[in-house]
Amino acid sequence: MQIGEKIVFDRYLWRVLDIQSSAALLITEDIVELRPYHNKYKDTTWHDCAARHYLNGEFYDQFDEANKSRILEVTIKNPDNPWYGTHAGEETQDSIFLLDLDEVCRYFGDSTHLLYHKGNNPYWKKNDVNNPKRRAKYTDFYAFWWLRSPGRNNHVACYVHGTDGCVAVNGNNVTNPYGGLRPALWLKL
Repeated sequence: MQIGEKIVFDRYLWRVLDIQSSAALLITEDIVELRPYHNKYKDTTWHDCAARHYLNGEFYDQFDEANKSRILEVTIKNPDNPWYGTHAGEETQDSIFLLDLDEVCRYFGDSTHLLYHKGNNPYWKKNDVNNPKRRAKYTDFYAFWWLRSPGRNNHVACYVHGTDGCVAVNGNNVTNPYGGLRPALWLKL
């Protein structure tokens, strides 16, 4: 297994983002479904959001036992939004998760320097180059996909724009039902 390679695990096609020791970080190549980040318009962090509970419950439970045994439960750190200072919440223990701002910038063409050197533009996605590596399809069209990082406040969550692959640090309403889920996980090798 190599970074950048696409592999089939269970019923999905995954992209290898990182390899550390005896584990590989994977993300689904495509959006697996459209779903809100949370089911109520209120202050929400990754710890409390409906998407996290779905991914680590119903979604995780769809894997067979042999594949579940290869998915590692890991500590997920949740850094605050670097542009707005929005509190991201406490660390969590998850088997399945969404990438955060730093991870999506690092693993898809390393534009991290733009994330932490924002300049005067309040919408970092306009400074970020179009990045087709970040685009993802849901069935036959490109859709935006959620990140676990909060946006300008905790009523919105960051996302990757569907058509150009830019990252929006300002966020989208957590109840938007058209946000895509691209689950990520650490797989034991």
